[in-house]
Amino acid sequence: MRKSVVIALFSCLLALVVLSAPTNSSAQIRISVAFGPPALPIYVQPICPGEGYIWTPGYWAWDEDGDDYYWVPGTWVLAPEVGYLWTPPWWGWEGGVYLFHVGFWGPHVGWYGGINYGFGYFGEGFVGGRWDHDRFFYNREVTNINIVNIHNVYNEHIEYRDNHVSYNGGPGGIEARPRPEYERYDHERHLGPIPAQEQHIQEARGNRELRASVNQGRPPIAATPRAGEFRGNVEAAREAGAPYRAPERGARGGQPGGNMARPENNSRPPVHPNELPKYERPAPPSTGNPNLDRKYQQQQEKMYARQDQQRQQLQQRQEQDHQRMQQRNANDAQRQQMEQRHQQQTQQLQQRHTQQQQQMQQRQAPREHK
Repeated sequence: MRKSVVIALFSCLLALVVLSAPTNSSAQIRISVAFGPPALPIYVQPICPGEGYIWTPGYWAWDEDGDDYYWVPGTWVLAPEVGYLWTPPWWGWEGGVYLFHVGFWGPHVGWYGGINYGFGYFGEGFVGGRWDHDRFFYNREVTNINIVNIHNVYNEHIEYRDNHVSYNGGPGGIEARPRPEYERYDHERHLGPIPAQEQHIQEARGNRELRASVNQGRPPIAATPRAGEFRGNVEAAREAGAPYRAPERGARGGQPGGNMARPENNSRPPVHPNELPKYERPAPPSTGNPNLDRKYQQQQEKMYARQDQQRQQLQQRQEQDHQRMQQRNANDAQRQQMEQRHQQQTQQLQQRHTQQQQQMQQRQAPREHK
């Protein structure tokens, strides 16, 4: 069976599972990807098409078949039931991998990782509107409403900070945790994405221009007035949320249902810093300007020296953990938990160092080509 057919069947089965019955918590798909999703692009919200429509913000999804992130445009969707609100999907770093949490409908907006999607979804809860019996009222301060067609509005000023980071935890991620009441929300009756949303996702997945490697984090269709309407009055991203450079294909490896990303030789992932491979240092800069090249070389050497020091410090802390375990005569379960924690620490350090190296190369590359 062809790979594309297998992926399509997996997607359909997943959609049936989500849609067939209410759920008590947001579903998770384990994704083994060596890099996180791009920053959230900056775009304008389309005008609400009519009463009862709820805004569902755009987000980055992963396409295993295309081996790439792709943008699912924000859009307006009719609520499946009176009183129901949308909890957006989100990415979170856990155990050395990125986990994708599927969005859902419910009586309360659940936890979505502290991600600032904008337009009322500023990291926690939703302030873009509220239900009053069987009518939905819109907050004009944060949503794009035409008061000629919609009269059930109110004004509530909201203070928030711009932040375009698209995932929780891990290197560079949002550092936020849910409040206790979200555990109660998890036990409420939930509904998965409605058919119009599923169609919207499939339309986005099949659009090559929405792939991150093509649009560099600035999708040409960032938002649509209705789900599935990808032509006509759509909103393009004004700019990317942050500079984006697609990693080499060898650094990828998304795998639904997979475990932590492993080296190609199928050996176990490194647990301690002294098991990490040596850094592959780039060739010395060559801009034609000796002074500039020397400056770049010094910056690189300083960064690598700092990273080597951080590896050594983490190695020493972990060795101290081993010594304490021996002194306490810890059992196998305690030792295993310690090793799992060490593995996560090591992978987070490696991920952070890789991002630092990429950022330095990005800062130097534009000048080298002038």
